Amino acid sequence: MKILQIIPSISLVYGGPSQMILGLSKTLAENGENVTIITTNSNGDTGQKPLDVPLQIPLKQDGYTIIYFPCSPFRRYKFSLDLLLWLNRNCANYDVAHIHALFSPVTTLAASICRLKGLPYLLRPLGTLDPLDLQKKRLLKQIYGNLLEKPNLQGAAKIHFTSEQEAKISHKFGVETQDLVIPLGVNIAENLPVLNSTRDNLSIPQGVPLILFMSRIEPKKGLDLLIPALENLLTEGLDFHFVLAGNNPQDVNFETKIKEQIRKSKLNNVTTITGFIGGEMKVGLLQDADLFVLPSYYENFGIAVAEALIYQTPVVISNQVYIWEDIKNYDAGWVSNCNISDLTLQLKLALGDANIRKQKGENGVKLAKEKYSWKAIAQSMITVYNEVKKQED
Repeated sequence: MKILQIIPSISLVYGGPSQMILGLSKTLAENGENVTIITTNSNGDTGQKPLDVPLQIPLKQDGYTIIYFPCSPFRRYKFSLDLLLWLNRNCANYDVAHIHALFSPVTTLAASICRLKGLPYLLRPLGTLDPLDLQKKRLLKQIYGNLLEKPNLQGAAKIHFTSEQEAKISHKFGVETQDLVIPLGVNIAENLPVLNSTRDNLSIPQGVPLILFMSRIEPKKGLDLLIPALENLLTEGLDFHFVLAGNNPQDVNFETKIKEQIRKSKLNNVTTITGFIGGEMKVGLLQDADLFVLPSYYENFGIAVAEALIYQTPVVISNQVYIWEDIKNYDAGWVSNCNISDLTLQLKLALGDANIRKQKGENGVKLAKEKYSWKAIAQSMITVYNEVKKQED
């Protein structure tokens, strides 16, 4: 089967969506499927250089093909006229398309092209249909959604959500959709760093609980809850070291504001700020952390949470990270309401007993292997792709 994956960018600075595409495509290829990703060379906001990759040339990677297109004429919005022209010419060469993102001009028009050309497609909203997300630029999204995304939702063979809660709460502009719930996957790295070597490299003292935040630094992630909650723990005399790992290429001002807030607070002496990280340092931090924390106001899945689990790191998350029920059911961490007092309490409970953290970490590995295995997820996706293809035939 010839499968086309369409996404505005696969630069790792954009976090989970990029990782998902690469992991899924690799596993689909290992299962014998013919997979092509089309994307742009966007690598952050307008002030950053685009990805240094050959453009409009099919590149083989891990058994699948990637074709990068230049961001033009609207680089800020990850738009590519060349990508859309290529898609218009090549739709007939594929059996099914999987489109990742709504409210992005390139994927909006890509879905329209697929619909008009008769290529069946799945849409993955990436949390953009969450009512809280729709509040941002509310009037613009209302107009955009009704005029452009509503027909795309209506024409999709499936709407791919990554959690039951995301499917349940998503606003669909009055359209009845064929909903599909399949989570995202994670794989453990083949070559792990020596345990605690990353902690040593960052000069974090041994024997002190390491609390890790690793995500985009943006308002929805709940840092306005986390920073005062951590300050409360220090006031109560609890010992820990905090690592803030991440950036925000689209809102540098907010990122700077958060870093300044930490530097001016009592957290400054027990905090390491790394910026965006990947590769061995990312794996090392996930492995060395005693707790992973993500108190988001809304999160359609939270791939970083699943990554922490596979490295046996228990998590403290809000009940608006939509895999919180899995965390509860497997007893893989602590779940907080979105307020400072409850987050303080859950963090305090988590720091209180290393043996309980160890047990919850082991439970988390079980959860990740049973529900977030790329092998199982790819098999589910292949079944869905085949169903969609047969319906079209």
